[in-house]
Amino acid sequence: MDIRYATLADLDAVAAVEAECFPAAEAATKAEFAERIQAYGSHFWLMWDGEKLAGFVDGMVTNQADLTDELYAQAALHDESGAWQMIFGVNTLPACRRQGIAETLLRRAIADARAQGRRGLVLTCKEHLLHYYAKLG
Repeated sequence: MDIRYATLADLDAVAAVEAECFPAAEAATKAEFAERIQAYGSHFWLMWDGEKLAGFVDGMVTNQADLTDELYAQAALHDESGAWQMIFGVNTLPACRRQGIAETLLRRAIADARAQGRRGLVLTCKEHLLHYYAKLG
């Protein structure tokens, strides 16, 4: 498996994985992903299994310490020199789950944030997943 950053060439694959991982009411749209990839493609960590996108983690950087709905909606709020790496989505195809993909991607995002001098990473999650994210610090 190979981890790399997103480009617009990955747009269809990213949107397809998102659609499999989240209900339509919660999933980002293809148009939203296009804006996000253009604004901060180097903050999309994609894990490929050959030609198949198995999962990804994405989010913008900001000086705002709280993850608000406004950040999800406005890719232009990305600030490459910001202190906080926001995580908008942790996506793994259902058929690829329980193989360590999400953890590997998150650990890579954490390592990149440290190397870039960020103060930390921020995400929201459903209560039943708190233990999973807590183990990553």
